[in-house]
Amino acid sequence: MKLLSRATALAALGVLCLFASQRPAQAALQVCNRTSYVLYAATGWTTDTDNITQGWTRVVPGGCATPVKQMLTAKNYYLYARTSQAYSGVARAWGGNIQLCVKDANFALKTPVTSADCASGDAFTLPFAPVDTHRMQSWTATLTESAAIKDDSAARLAGVERLLRDNGYKFSNPKQRDEALKRFRTRLKIASRATPAELFDALETEALKASSPAGYTICNDTTGEIWTALGFRDGPQTLAAGWWKIAAGACAHALTQPLKLDNVYIHAEGHNKPNLVSGPDRFCTTNITFQVSKTGDCKQRGLSETGFAVTHTKGRTGYTAHIGNNGLLRSQPSRPK
Repeated sequence: MKLLSRATALAALGVLCLFASQRPAQAALQVCNRTSYVLYAATGWTTDTDNITQGWTRVVPGGCATPVKQMLTAKNYYLYARTSQAYSGVARAWGGNIQLCVKDANFALKTPVTSADCASGDAFTLPFAPVDTHRMQSWTATLTESAAIKDDSAARLAGVERLLRDNGYKFSNPKQRDEALKRFRTRLKIASRATPAELFDALETEALKASSPAGYTICNDTTGEIWTALGFRDGPQTLAAGWWKIAAGACAHALTQPLKLDNVYIHAEGHNKPNLVSGPDRFCTTNITFQVSKTGDCKQRGLSETGFAVTHTKGRTGYTAHIGNNGLLRSQPSRPK
């Protein structure tokens, strides 16, 4: 049985539209979000010998981010964006027809232009759209959703409404919406002076706790970067794989297909925290990207024996593991879709 797999196409995604409007920017390649979704963007460009790709850059509704900070000197630039896993229903994506290599977690890849496959074993391709920078050294690409969202303020409002609903709040008019937002702020103790970015951080984080997309997702609720590895047992077969590097406040969709195992094992490390998540179940690991299909005799094989904690996935097609500053957080029930 193949325990690890990667989605290589948009089979599970509904492509909503291509990014539509572009305007000169003040710094390098900027991506602006005029949709009702929190988006995660990946960018790419070509050199004479390689395709360079990097991601994921988070962009909140009505906001902008700068994924490429240097001057734009490459001949071609590309962009792909997908919705946060916090939302119920079908995921949305913005892209085109240029297949470039990505990873589920944060990544930076260099792939020879002559290569038919991604150089990294856990990388896969997604369809990017070209960004016409008109050979300018700075540019802004704006991702759009609907003509009804006419400006950044409208995007922020639509984004708040969507995430409130995905957090279980029901409303049918602006007054009820404002009351729902007030209840959310009170429950999370969000200050009235909080920025839109801080509000979206809280809304997305809370929605993620109730949402378990198909597969296995790891969310970093700590204040710093973490590195995670997963272990699997299926009868006599065992497998351990890592590392997924996850920025503070971000999530990595480590397994993308529905779960079929009763348990998935997880280990996590943070800065000065080598056993942020650990446990009695032992798997062989290395300090670089690895996939090891046998346990036992780790040291004799030049590997490390590492403790993993168990997460119970029996009967679930999706599971989200949340890791806090003190370790693995209690599992939240999945929200019916």
